[in-house]
Formats: sequence, structure tokens, C-alpha cells
Amino acid sequence: MLYYCLLFCLLLNAIYCGPEEQEGVKYADKCEVCKVVATELEAKLDETGKTSDVLEIGYSIDDVAPRKRKEYKKSELRLIESLENVCARILEYNIHKERSDSTRFSKGMSQTFKTLHGLVDKGVKVDLGIPYELWDKPSVEITILKTQCEDLIENYESDIEDWYYKHQGDIPLTKYLCSERASKGDDACLKEKGDTGATVTQKKTEKSQQKNEL
Repeated sequence: MLYYCLLFCLLLNAIYCGPEEQEGVKYADKCEVCKVVATELEAKLDETGKTSDVLEIGYSIDDVAPRKRKEYKKSELRLIESLENVCARILEYNIHKERSDSTRFSKGMSQTFKTLHGLVDKGVKVDLGIPYELWDKPSVEITILKTQCEDLIENYESDIEDWYYKHQGDIPLTKYLCSERASKGDDACLKEKGDTGATVTQKKTEKSQQKNEL
């Protein structure tokens, strides 16, 4: 029991008494916001880009003239649908307070809360000052991150469209949108050691390079 008490105290310290909390809640900076948005948008586009569906565009009164045909994966509809849902995907993220870099915004349960849930499962009474059923709800940092995502897309919609139609698959969105525009001059989070936030374009490029080397 003493072991659990000591462990619980250390976990509380990690949650409430770390450097971030001494300065207040730490929201995502411009670089972190753009990195998350770029990662999620490319992931969404990668999911929808595997279809071979063809859209029929336009109509005529006599229905005689042929309609234009356009691949869905190159269509405006695909971009619109992806942008509509990309910020909602951010609510799947959690704050990982045991991390200090941008990966503190990641999907999956944090190690801290995995341990706390483990204590509860063992019958240890854990009081965080909030109801147990709210433990896994999006934190204020995540809900604000969703709002920041919506603002970023609104402010850089034309740039995202330009990338989608002209540079998709060639230039990573993190580079085109973040390094060169939204977080220009403040893109340190894109250069973190051991960064696991590589976008879909970057991963595909790396795989292609590895095949060429072989």
C-alpha cells in the first residue's frame, strides 16, 4: 500500500505540479497546431485517395450532352470532405504530460493515465478532483487545439487548395503549409529528434528512397 501511495503522489506531481502547470495550461503553439493539422489532413487524404470512383459533373436540360467525368481523388469534393472532418479528428488526441516536445499532443492514452487507470483497477482510490468518467474526455488543451485547427484552415484555405491541386504527393504539407507559411521562422517542432509526426508524403518519400537504394 505504501508503494501505491508513493506512486500516486509522483503521478499527481506529474499532472499538476510540473513546469507547464506552474505557468498555467500550455496550449499548442503555431508550429504544433500546423504540424497536427498537416499530419491529420494528409492522413485523411491518404484514406480517401485509394478509391477509383469517378464523378460525373454538370448537366444539361435535354440530358443529351455528355457529363464531364473526373476522378474523385483529384476532385474538389474530396478536399472539401477532408477539410470538413480533419479538425474533428483532433478530439481523438490526448495530452501526454510526461513528454516535453510536440508529441505531447498524440493519440492514445498517456502513460500517466494508463498507470492511474491501473491503480483504480487494483482497487486503489484515486482522487484527481474530477469525476472518473471525465478522465478520458478531451482536455482544455485539446478542445482549444480543435479551435486552433479551424482557425488555421480558415486563414490558409487558399494555400491548402494550392498544395492539393499542384504539389500534393511532391511536397510534404508540413513543409509547404507550416515551414514556408503558417509557422515560418518558428518551425522547431518539425525538426525534433526522433520525431514520430512524419506526414504521409514524407513516409512515402522515405519508402521510395529505401527501395531505390536496394
